[in-house]
Amino acid sequence: MNCPSANSKPGRFFTTPETAMGGSVTFIFNPAADKGRAASKADLIERSLAHFETASLETTRFAGHAGEIARAAARDGATLIACGGDGTLNEVVNAVAGQAVKIGVLPVGSANDFLKTFNPSTKEHEARIRGFAGSASRRVDLGKVEFGGGESRYFVNSIGIGFTGRIASTVKATPWLRGELSYAWALVKVLLGYSAVKMHITLDTVEGMVDLYEPVFAFSVSNGKVEGGKFRISPDADPCDGLLDVCILKAIPKWRLPGYVLKYLKGSQIYDSKVIYCKAKSVNVFLSVSEAMHMDGEVIDKAGGAIAITAEPLAVEMLYEP
Repeated sequence: MNCPSANSKPGRFFTTPETAMGGSVTFIFNPAADKGRAASKADLIERSLAHFETASLETTRFAGHAGEIARAAARDGATLIACGGDGTLNEVVNAVAGQAVKIGVLPVGSANDFLKTFNPSTKEHEARIRGFAGSASRRVDLGKVEFGGGESRYFVNSIGIGFTGRIASTVKATPWLRGELSYAWALVKVLLGYSAVKMHITLDTVEGMVDLYEPVFAFSVSNGKVEGGKFRISPDADPCDGLLDVCILKAIPKWRLPGYVLKYLKGSQIYDSKVIYCKAKSVNVFLSVSEAMHMDGEVIDKAGGAIAITAEPLAVEMLYEP
């Protein structure tokens, strides 16, 4: 994968691959991705295994199964291809983070937000799969979230607390809509009963410490640029800079949100006086009342208390997209 820099021209991925892929390949396929519509891709993926010297297709059957498959395949030294959406990638990464294993992504989910940071190709899935054979890799950052009870988890693309957490929860509960339309519907539905959430936030930024204790309308911490299909929550994010991008929208009247939606679609909200946007090594949040939270679109309905978020530089090795 190419990590974009401020001095580089837009492109799909990096221009100087570091390592070549070899050995066996395990495709971890989530048929429930894209609200079950990914299941139709199973035959195509299976046919494409012939392009590899040693490859297997493992289909997930229950929540957490992708992680089990990933751990077993990693022990055998396999390269892993997460076939699903951001949630599938999240599960695979959490299972093997810190191990010497390469991970690729075949996007068959509803949003596939993380890949959008890298200007991915528009090739058909079969061409993408063929391209993994002999492809190269590069290390990218992760974000790590630690909860008060000692539990911790990584995220690949982004997390959100409050407004975006509730949107992610509503998307999951709306199986009859898919893709960007489901996010638009969820946004409207959540807004009707939403009010800003009181948060105590401490940011360790590249320019010093920032302390915020006030109602917050929307809170996001990102490793990638895009969330919710098209929203450029963190337009300056660079998944190889060792930092996380923080975007905080302070309390606003609800009638002003449509204007901010347009700004978030363009990424111009970062210049607004009601928005705090910065790069941080770590973020600490305290919630006195439980609130919805998402991690790469996967929902935690009741997150509360102390939450610590830290950048984990170059923590996982990911394949260059064909």
